[in-house]
Amino acid sequence: MIGSLDPDQNEREQRILKETREHGATPEAVRLFRALVLAHYRAHGRDLPWRQTTDPYRILVSEIMLQQTQVERVAVKYPEFIDRFPDFASLARAPQGDILLAWQGMGYNRRALALKRTAQRVVDDYGGRLPADVETLATFPGIGRATAAAICAYAFNMPVAYIETNIRRVFIHFFFQDREDVRDDEILVLVEQTLDRENPREWYGALMDYGSILKKRTANPNRRSASYSRQSRFEGSDRQIRGRLLALVLAEGAVTGEEAAARVAADPGRARRILDDLVREGFVAESEGTYTCR
Repeated sequence: MIGSLDPDQNEREQRILKETREHGATPEAVRLFRALVLAHYRAHGRDLPWRQTTDPYRILVSEIMLQQTQVERVAVKYPEFIDRFPDFASLARAPQGDILLAWQGMGYNRRALALKRTAQRVVDDYGGRLPADVETLATFPGIGRATAAAICAYAFNMPVAYIETNIRRVFIHFFFQDREDVRDDEILVLVEQTLDRENPREWYGALMDYGSILKKRTANPNRRSASYSRQSRFEGSDRQIRGRLLALVLAEGAVTGEEAAARVAADPGRARRILDDLVREGFVAESEGTYTCR
């Protein structure tokens, strides 16, 4: 089960925790840690659609989707998106409105526009082939160094070290049990030390799944990270109204500011401010008080 350990795995986890608590990241602790994480993955690893491919385009799409959306939601939207836009060329030439419609329900719509710009750059500058280089990928829209490294690990099986939420959770749980304000640079040393350089693709998948079970089993270790911050309340937020307004414009094609405010049950001044933000950011267009798809 993804949310639990069997008795043998639980005993092995406790042994590792004892070793790291008393002696730190010894070679024996690292060996036991790697063996446990991989054993759990091979017995209980999640069957996720982006794990069934090494196609760089599909890996890129999955990593951008996973940046700020839960795995369960991505698992539903990812196949639909890939079916609609199967490669860089189709995404690069697609109308922006079509991409945003396909993205609906994912949130953080800037990622969809970044994906389109990235696809255009890959087609125009790289002959339709995603470069297998972390530093180059990190310059693409919406792709920071961590996402670039993840793409290289999963698409090209490159042994590059990076940190994201689940990875951070695993390392804090095992190696920083009695610490607060754990810095990512401290964690990155251990990511490098434990990295499987022969098969980083499998190793990172294993870390991600172990981080997922820890989220269900323990108080979130990431709260002890120096980079931890609570997400602001979504219900009633500008972010929620923004998503509703964009969805309305995409569905209707054209809507006045007054109609939009009424349809999403928002204060007219607040709705107009958010709509104007969407215009400035390139999501919609405005003419004489009417908002339309770009």
